[in-house]
Amino acid sequence: MSKFKPLLVSIGLSGALLTGGAMVAQQEGLILGSYVDPVGIVTACFGKTGADVELGQTYTQQQCLAMLASDLEVYNKQLLSMVPADITPSEHAAYLSFIYNVGANNFSRSTLRKKLIAGDRVGACNQLSRWIYAKGKKLQGLVNRRESERQLCLKEIVNVSND
Repeated sequence: MSKFKPLLVSIGLSGALLTGGAMVAQQEGLILGSYVDPVGIVTACFGKTGADVELGQTYTQQQCLAMLASDLEVYNKQLLSMVPADITPSEHAAYLSFIYNVGANNFSRSTLRKKLIAGDRVGACNQLSRWIYAKGKKLQGLVNRRESERQLCLKEIVNVSND
């Protein structure tokens, strides 16, 4: 899935964290410093944002990988507290990539999550395609990312009732 997967394995990621992390790394790309993203948010490494990210910072690849692993663990805990326990590994990885990008707050209030909790697993996966705007701008990078997440999300869903 990603040229970053071996690096993520080397720092101890496995399972859905590895698959979701590889998707995040591939979609975000690696920049060894801070930059302003397409909608004006100061960002670093693999799409990390937050109060601790300031313009002018530089990082090593190892520092970026460590930040990604740490952030993935935080988002994974948040995700697992908000979804049914029986989601597939592919759903888990897709939603981990999604929550990394949009944040736990947005995920918690989303129609996607409501559909997932209601048992409409296919409908929940298909909701990913709606999240293609950042600050009101449709971004092709988000269109591509959401389609990758959607395909991964649907990959293992079989014999699931969508009543």
